[in-house]
Amino acid sequence: MKKVFCFGLMALTSAAFAAADTLPRDRLNLSASASVEVTRDVLGIAFSTTKEGSDAAVVQAQLRQALDTALAEARKIAKPGQVEVQTGNFSLYPRHSPKGGINGWIGSAELLVEGKDTAAIAQLTGRITSMSIARVGYSLSKEQREKAEADVVVQAIALYKARAADYAKQFGFNGYSIGEVTVNSSEPGHMPMAAPTMRFKAMSASADESLPVEAGKATVSVIVNGSVVMTAR
Repeated sequence: MKKVFCFGLMALTSAAFAAADTLPRDRLNLSASASVEVTRDVLGIAFSTTKEGSDAAVVQAQLRQALDTALAEARKIAKPGQVEVQTGNFSLYPRHSPKGGINGWIGSAELLVEGKDTAAIAQLTGRITSMSIARVGYSLSKEQREKAEADVVVQAIALYKARAADYAKQFGFNGYSIGEVTVNSSEPGHMPMAAPTMRFKAMSASADESLPVEAGKATVSVIVNGSVVMTAR
């Protein structure tokens, strides 16, 4: 077994050196990146409610009623591409007494509203009275991200080419030719949905009471990695 292993290793090493000898000796590896800050344009709000009682069926019915009421209000502003509405977590589990055994039931329900019509979504918070605000967060829409990427990739490639020309000149060459190149873009994620600074109590909210929100910025980056062959032309 050892002889076979050693032979395989020697063969692999020889092949690696042979492959290395075929690579251009005037190859230069380099990278360049560019980024831009853009305003997050999608607002997401999670509404939730918690109910508890001794009867599981009653608790479940209360949760369903609260969710149906909130859902009916949210559907009034729902619009494809602008405001998306969907139900979130819906759970019901037993409540245990300190001495063991079940002495009741606890349940929770969640409604998620997300979209680019941030004004309508913020105003919705004052009209939903059966649930309270659990989390708020901003993200970047696909359209906004792709538009930013289209601008940034041009900058990153231009910088890559400028560096290639500059480095080739410093090494005593007159030019270069592009070798293998990869272009990668970052994916800005959602701004964490956190509990709002000012909690809106479900029973005291009014139709004129909208949630104060601030979008913030997201960074879109593009990185160009690759190699060039420096030439004497």
